[in-house]
Amino acid sequence: MAGTNEQFEMRGFSHVALVCADMQRTVDFYTQVLGMPLIKTVELPDGSGQHFFFDAGNGNSLAFFWFPDSQDAVPGVSAPVTLPGFGEWISAVSSLNHVAFDVPADKFIEYRAKLKANGVRVGPIVNHDNSPSQVAMEMNDDVYVRSFYFQDPDGILLEFACWMREFTPDDVGHTPKTAADRTGAPLVEA
Repeated sequence: MAGTNEQFEMRGFSHVALVCADMQRTVDFYTQVLGMPLIKTVELPDGSGQHFFFDAGNGNSLAFFWFPDSQDAVPGVSAPVTLPGFGEWISAVSSLNHVAFDVPADKFIEYRAKLKANGVRVGPIVNHDNSPSQVAMEMNDDVYVRSFYFQDPDGILLEFACWMREFTPDDVGHTPKTAADRTGAPLVEA
């Protein structure tokens, strides 16, 4: 992909850390359904919880905290309500909207079928492009990523995505929006 970080040598993510309600259920889903090896487990001090790490490939990890006193998720605030294509998928500022796993294009359809065979509800295949709707009904040279979405047992929105082309300078052309452009609840300044 185009672009080079001249300030920091970042080699990907060490890990992304999420919070689950049931660590055993999370271990079962990520190891048995997604096949991600459990690589590190930590009991936090003074019974304050657990922190487990799964191998997400290429030296990256997906981690989960389990806290005995954590709040339940608030769909539409802490996470999307449902899958894109099935309903509302907006979430609040500073929430985690979704985690996208990079998968090989030649395995994309096979992986979707495997998830469905394991009882996972998957969304439709989305061919992301630069059209006004941002979705192509069929593959074309403008599709930059193909993906589909699904949820883990806690409702965390996940995505399997495969890049379809290299980015060029022409792929960066929008003016970033600011807090003043928001139509939702005003931001509370700290």
